[in-house]
Amino acid sequence: MLGTIVNTIAVIIGAFLGLLLKKGLPERLQDSIMKGLGLCVLFIGISGALEGQNTLIAILSIAIGTVIGEAIDIDRRLNHLGQLLESRFSKAGSEQTVARAFVTSSLLFCVGAMTIVGSLQSGLTGDHEMIYTKSLLDGISSIIFASSLGYGVLFSAVAVFVYQGAIVLLAQWVAPLLSESVIAEMTCTGSLLIIALGFNMLGLTKIKVANYLPALFIPIILCLFF
Repeated sequence: MLGTIVNTIAVIIGAFLGLLLKKGLPERLQDSIMKGLGLCVLFIGISGALEGQNTLIAILSIAIGTVIGEAIDIDRRLNHLGQLLESRFSKAGSEQTVARAFVTSSLLFCVGAMTIVGSLQSGLTGDHEMIYTKSLLDGISSIIFASSLGYGVLFSAVAVFVYQGAIVLLAQWVAPLLSESVIAEMTCTGSLLIIALGFNMLGLTKIKVANYLPALFIPIILCLFF
């Protein structure tokens, strides 16, 4: 778990630094940074989506995952959580900002081959090199995101710890399920959600990305049949 702990701490430190930086940024500059981040997020999403090898799996994953997510209404639950966090930790901002910051940063930190492969290496061999590299990238990213999205980015550290930690602890059991093709399709599906986040950050759409989150794990099942 050492690599996961380091990654979690890197996100927390980066988020705190970003919050300190945010206080000195005028609102106009914050808006410009947000738009620039939106473009970067689109690039990340498009790059990851191209790793997919089977378009049908991506389509079915999004469709099935959306049905599950809408039935649970994850977006509403996250906004409710954001409201609780907002009332607990601050009187400024809005619960939607907290939820958006949490979902956006959590997806960026948790989706991708580096997360899965690095966690598997940590759990199976004790090699944390890839996770350490990811920690540096996540730390820098959290500074930038927290400076524009706010303190909701801090809570993504919990997602990193739980998600990566689960893979590390269950590495011996989940490794057979996470073949190269499964990882590629999970990355592709998750990257489509990141593209949606990018559009939201640019103010072009108001997609409830949280309700699509179950789609991330559907490729694990579909790859058994395709």
